[in-house]
Amino acid sequence: MGLSASLFSGITGLQAHGDKMSVLGNNIANVNTVGFKSAKMHFEDAISQDMSTATGIAQVGRGVQVGAIYADYAQGSFETTSESTDLAIGGDGFFIVSPKGEDTSYYTRAGNFRFDKDGYLTDPHGYVLQGWQVQDESSSQVATGTSVNTSNSVRTIGVPTDIRLENFQSAPKETTTINVITNLDSSEASRVGGANPYHALFDSWDGTDDPALGDSLYAYQSTIKVYDANGSAHNVTTYFDQVTLEGEGGKKVWEYIVTCDPAEDGRLFGDGTSYAGTESAGLLMTGTMTFNAAGDLTGMTSYTLKSNAGAGFPPEADNSGEARTPSFWSLSEFSQDGLPVMTANFLSRSNASYTNGANEPVTIEMNFGLSNQDLSTAAGGVKGWGSVLTTDAVATLDGLSGTDASGDYPALAVSGLPNFGEAEKSALSTTTYDSGSTTLFQSQDGYTAGFLQSTSVSRDGVLTGRYSNGQIQELYVLTLASFNNDWGLRREGGNLFTETRESGDALTGLPNSGGKGSIASNSLEMSNVDLAVEFVNMITTQRGFQANSKVITTTDTMMGELIQLKR
Repeated sequence: MGLSASLFSGITGLQAHGDKMSVLGNNIANVNTVGFKSAKMHFEDAISQDMSTATGIAQVGRGVQVGAIYADYAQGSFETTSESTDLAIGGDGFFIVSPKGEDTSYYTRAGNFRFDKDGYLTDPHGYVLQGWQVQDESSSQVATGTSVNTSNSVRTIGVPTDIRLENFQSAPKETTTINVITNLDSSEASRVGGANPYHALFDSWDGTDDPALGDSLYAYQSTIKVYDANGSAHNVTTYFDQVTLEGEGGKKVWEYIVTCDPAEDGRLFGDGTSYAGTESAGLLMTGTMTFNAAGDLTGMTSYTLKSNAGAGFPPEADNSGEARTPSFWSLSEFSQDGLPVMTANFLSRSNASYTNGANEPVTIEMNFGLSNQDLSTAAGGVKGWGSVLTTDAVATLDGLSGTDASGDYPALAVSGLPNFGEAEKSALSTTTYDSGSTTLFQSQDGYTAGFLQSTSVSRDGVLTGRYSNGQIQELYVLTLASFNNDWGLRREGGNLFTETRESGDALTGLPNSGGKGSIASNSLEMSNVDLAVEFVNMITTQRGFQANSKVITTTDTMMGELIQLKR
């Protein structure tokens, strides 16, 4: 081995440190690149050459070579932005993007996405972000305590696909549940009486008058806006009046009717003619609420029109109102939640005017804070009713008629009123305390059509649309990918990586689950380049390069001396 070998050892040092300077320069150049992951170069010695020594075979190194260049996947800092589609991953994982119309996948930590003119959520190259579609599931509202709990479960459909907003409109939803929780002043006197005090409001309603119920005929009313399947709004008003009782141990009974504008009542008689213009127009439900001495709700009755009530009506040209005959009204059906139901066929659809019989109505649950936990019993052919009147008209309003000899209060005791099979009171329910009548809580689950106003992304990667009708619709869930060997990924430029045999196949999953990071909206992950570290490495690399150059110049001097041996 001659002096020339030393030259080549120095050359390897120059080459290796030059390559390292390229890596450092690339890191520093990308100090402000979104989602950039810096790289580190690792050296290793070149294979050594054997040589003979007095003690045997020894080895002499032949220089240095590049051993590996590893990416540093440490978390970068987050930069706050004003765009909801700027996304950052807090933890492990990569976004998946794919060129339109191609089956190629790229992986990136850069989350600067925007919607293009076709509604695709794309990166700066036009590659589309991938995610799962969310199954559209209706939310349920239940009055509990002093709030409404909305339960939604996000369920995905199929395989990851292009995230694209194609429908910028939220379809209307007709009302299926009404919650009306009130306090009814126990000191109120009955405003309307008569031979049938349990359904005096029912008898007083006249859909041909304006107003259909006089202001002096009820103690309290509460109105809520509901929606039909076309998104049109309608007012539904519940009227309350207390029934005068004697000798009932402090128990109180309030009667109620649930009504709409008679002109908007689209229910149809059996012969296809409309209820609008009749005395029963707008009368959707009637019944009573029973309270104990403390003012808590303990029982209810509820009545709606029987399916055969309209057969042959109206019988006279003047619409004399026989459809309001008590025998045409039956105990209400119950929903699966144990709430009495009614119909409000605002759009005059066929076979949608009654809750029973061969009909196809979209029923409306009426929740006053009392539900039925036993739907197995039956009275008058209607399941769910427990103690009922022992009369021939067991399931009709006829059974609630009559007064005692003095005519002051009903001949039937409170204990004789029909009631739920097993009544259960909610934490928030209608009461009759000695304070002013007021509506404590009311809500409904319908809404009109709306247009997309904004989007947002949750920590769990759920892309949500907010619409002008107040609805929040979950559209997509972002797909994140992880790899068994992140260091095996191939850099493709443009902040993109592709998988290789060394990285293994992508392991996809939902954000914030399965070890994958959470999503931060209105944020971008900054480059993880540490300038202080890079500058220190630059100094040591410069000195290493300088030292190797000295090896070459020193070897050159030695070779010059060798040549000078012959003069």
